[in-house]
Amino acid sequence: MDQTKIEKKGTFAVIETDKGNLVIELFPNVAPKTVENFIKLSKEGFYNGVVFHRVIANFMAQTGDPTGTGAGGPGYQFEDEINANALGLDKIKIGQSPYYERYMMMLVIRRLNIKSQEEFNQKRFAVERELGKIREMSVKEVLQEIGYTYNENLPSIPGKRGSVGMANAGPNTNGSQFFINQVDTPHLNGLHTFFGQLQEESFPVLNKIIEAGDGNSKIIKINIIVNN
Repeated sequence: MDQTKIEKKGTFAVIETDKGNLVIELFPNVAPKTVENFIKLSKEGFYNGVVFHRVIANFMAQTGDPTGTGAGGPGYQFEDEINANALGLDKIKIGQSPYYERYMMMLVIRRLNIKSQEEFNQKRFAVERELGKIREMSVKEVLQEIGYTYNENLPSIPGKRGSVGMANAGPNTNGSQFFINQVDTPHLNGLHTFFGQLQEESFPVLNKIIEAGDGNSKIIKINIIVNN
């Protein structure tokens, strides 16, 4: 899609790749610091030549690491911009959700101060007892206790087909890496900041990037378009 043909009002990123253009609407009201950071890096040429280092069919395509390894970034980290209430995570008991089992176990290990698999096995009755309590907690409560922080003033959006989200290594570790969903990703809600939406006409390009495999597609440059 030619960047000059964007007629819809809003802020857009036209990601030129060797497979075609990805047009993404950015949402400054949803994640202001995240969008500001993305625009800054784009205008500086930070993403130029960067590969899609991790692509998974029926999931997403990830890029934004200048080293192409998944371990690189801009040299700094910044906080998540997520409203767990807007995503309904304050209303869902974690024991009734299929997506957050590993976080229940993380909280058990933290609460019981378990340091090894042997210790875990020795405390299995205490583990089960603690799990019973945690299952009654909301998803939000559990994620907060293991370190995630939320901002109730943001109109957060869930992970869905075409959503653009920040890759991270845990709470508040955003940098430059981001991913584009090929499918809905409800299991990422509350864990990643979503800040944009791929436009429908760009899905064939995303599909080509994912079909090509890890490291076989790259960003040429990113142009930011603001239509008032």
